[in-house]
Amino acid sequence: MQVEVKFAGFGGQGIMLAGKLLALAGMEEGRQVAWIPSYGPEMRGGTAYCDVVISDRPIGSPIVNHPLHLVVMNRPSLEKFGPAIKKEGLIITNSTLIPITADRDDLTEVRVPCNQIAIEIGNPKGANMVALGAYVACSRIVAMDAVEHAVRHEFEKKAKLVDINLEALRRGAEAALASMETNG
Repeated sequence: MQVEVKFAGFGGQGIMLAGKLLALAGMEEGRQVAWIPSYGPEMRGGTAYCDVVISDRPIGSPIVNHPLHLVVMNRPSLEKFGPAIKKEGLIITNSTLIPITADRDDLTEVRVPCNQIAIEIGNPKGANMVALGAYVACSRIVAMDAVEHAVRHEFEKKAKLVDINLEALRRGAEAALASMETNG
């Protein structure tokens, strides 16, 4: 089993951190992983994306042209990367900032109001964690426990951020699963 996922959005939305945490969770589970970040020339405010590959076997190439999954935080990124997602794939869309859908009937799109949820829990910068929680709940590529462990490890020197980021993960997972139930 090998799964490729692209996290995409504006610089400053925590795209790289979300991808890194997923990769760390994969490593925790003993999987082969690759995490390749890419920044637009503007960095903050420009395009930012990263590719994560998680596999049970050695990874031939970390380069991902047509990933199976996409976690997308802004409209330009959906418009750019949405068409490249493989059939039968999964797109997690930040519906707070993206009023449109991927307009594809050959994959699953789960719309989660990531920014709205992050603001509700008092963590406006936590939309990336909401999206990560939604992705893990829908894809089941790694266990949520492994992601939570990665969050604890990543924020160990900023202990006050651990609980609020764990809450964002959980709320994202709940919202995504509720959206899947509602939309079949």
